[in-house]
Amino acid sequence: MRRYDRLRHILRLDPVEDCEEIFRLIVTREFPWDTARALEFALYRTYAVPSIGRLLAETAELTERSQKRYDDTALLLDALIEHGHSSPEGRTAIRRVNQMHRSYDISNDDMRYVLCTFVVVPVRWLESYGWRALTAHERTAVATVYRQLGKLMGIREVPEDYEGFARFLDEYEAAHFGYDEGGRAVSDATLDLMASWYPGPLAPFARRAALALMDEPLLRAFDYRTPPAWLRHTARGALRLRGRAVRLVLPPRRHPHFARQNSQIRGYPNGYALAELGTFPGACPVPHPASPADREERAAQESRGVREGRAAMEERAAMEERADRFGGAAEGGSPATGPDGAVTTGGPEHEEQ
Repeated sequence: MRRYDRLRHILRLDPVEDCEEIFRLIVTREFPWDTARALEFALYRTYAVPSIGRLLAETAELTERSQKRYDDTALLLDALIEHGHSSPEGRTAIRRVNQMHRSYDISNDDMRYVLCTFVVVPVRWLESYGWRALTAHERTAVATVYRQLGKLMGIREVPEDYEGFARFLDEYEAAHFGYDEGGRAVSDATLDLMASWYPGPLAPFARRAALALMDEPLLRAFDYRTPPAWLRHTARGALRLRGRAVRLVLPPRRHPHFARQNSQIRGYPNGYALAELGTFPGACPVPHPASPADREERAAQESRGVREGRAAMEERAAMEERADRFGGAAEGGSPATGPDGAVTTGGPEHEEQ
């Protein structure tokens, strides 16, 4: 196989009807390493929105159990990538995500923004550091996958296309990025987690390199000093050099590489069950005093929310019914997944490119 043969195959697929297959090829064959790093930064950006960063700090999931939160998020998304939304594994992963989110007071706009980061940040990362950028055909497929996921999560007013996702992300960050002590605490804990993945002498440099990759609005939101120009040039130049090396030196990947095979996943050496990932809170454990803005938003939600909520629930139920009727493990199932949903980690494939 030559370097661009898989892209030629992708371009022969329909970006809407075959969106999940295209997405799977992008994430597990073309760009597994880049996708993992980009999604890390995608989630990280969300902490700069005070309402998100504050909530995550209050739950302590990312300050006291950061490795588990990282593992669970990556593995739930991994199931959707490998098996698709309508598969038994995909439905279990979506059910877990919805159960967790319903336990907290999260606005629709915050949910929509987080979804946008999953679409836009990886595309922009590949434009800057990948061995190639995504084509418009591939961007359409990625946006379609996440648009479908957003509907299954009950998110309202999901953007129609990639340009809509990018526009909403940029406008939301411009309006909402700002400093919050909780967001800063979550940011510090995440940087500490990333540094812990490297040998001791390299850990401080790993943290500084992560800061060097951040843009100015993100640095300002967390009240971090702007790294020196030489460090920013070095960190970004190293990633671009890596991208060229993948394109010109390394052979195309012949086997898929999934997140569960990454060395950064450390919490489940003996495997895991999708239905047991994540948290299991009951009512929202975080107190929410009713400010005037809260009361106004809740009044507006109550005026239209009952019908919209019922419509979303009916839509999710209909999609799950269709999935139950037509679904099944993608590509004949996975040898790593047992009948009870248990998944083994690792594998013979080498570390992702």
